[in-house]
Amino acid sequence: MNDVIVQLEELQEAWLPLVLQYGSQVLLALVTLLVGWWIIGRFTSGVQALLEKRAVDRTLHGFIGTLVGLGLKILLVVSVAGMIGVETTSFIALIGAAGLAVGLALQGSLANFAGGMLILMLRPFRAGEYIEAQGVAGTVDSIQIFHTVLKSPDNKTIIVPNGSLSNGNVINYSRQPTRRVDLNIGIDYGDSVKQAREILLGLAQADERVMKDPEPAVWLVALGESSVDLSLRMWTRTEDYWGVYWSIIELAKERFDEEGITIPFPQRTLYLQSEAVADDR
Repeated sequence: MNDVIVQLEELQEAWLPLVLQYGSQVLLALVTLLVGWWIIGRFTSGVQALLEKRAVDRTLHGFIGTLVGLGLKILLVVSVAGMIGVETTSFIALIGAAGLAVGLALQGSLANFAGGMLILMLRPFRAGEYIEAQGVAGTVDSIQIFHTVLKSPDNKTIIVPNGSLSNGNVINYSRQPTRRVDLNIGIDYGDSVKQAREILLGLAQADERVMKDPEPAVWLVALGESSVDLSLRMWTRTEDYWGVYWSIIELAKERFDEEGITIPFPQRTLYLQSEAVADDR
């Protein structure tokens, strides 16, 4: 029993100074980590608020905030590691080696990161613009480090990787201030093309949202199997595009009905032979 007590006393004498020395360092490092983490969060929020106050494009807010926060947190972890006695140079080398391994394993994510940088530099689209890319369409909500967030017209959230966005085709419907509305309508072969053209032009000219220059025009674009196809082409402001389209197409249907102009559906003509003819053959 006395031997056990002696051994415990020796262990206490050997480890107590170490516990007192390194325990205080570890405790201080933990406090520094927690306080630093909180300060970084506040600082990142302040950076985003400053960007909003300076009227910086909204697409940059989340990207810059996340990038600044990530960089500061890495520096904080390295500093805390140095406080508890870890060699900073070795730690940085370890982080570099780990970063290389992770980079090789996550090549797609790095491609998305590079794509995000290209999008922010080249600016093919901005927050609030309506785009179509990679088989999806929606209004740009934000550009993150690895992906872009879109909101579809029916309020679905669409996540698109930045790598594919930067390397693929992107249709930006909001970048230009004006757009051309193409309204294609078919009429019956027995109806008057001239009368239909006058009706469509009258509807376009009566709408204040339709621009006078370039002026509206109606073209005969095709002689279809069941209809004569006309195309009403008119220019309007981008934000008025769908309002003009829906309004004119409804008014065109009403006016055609009033004037007796038929919008035909596909038809087929069948020829029936009499039995006598069939017997002769």
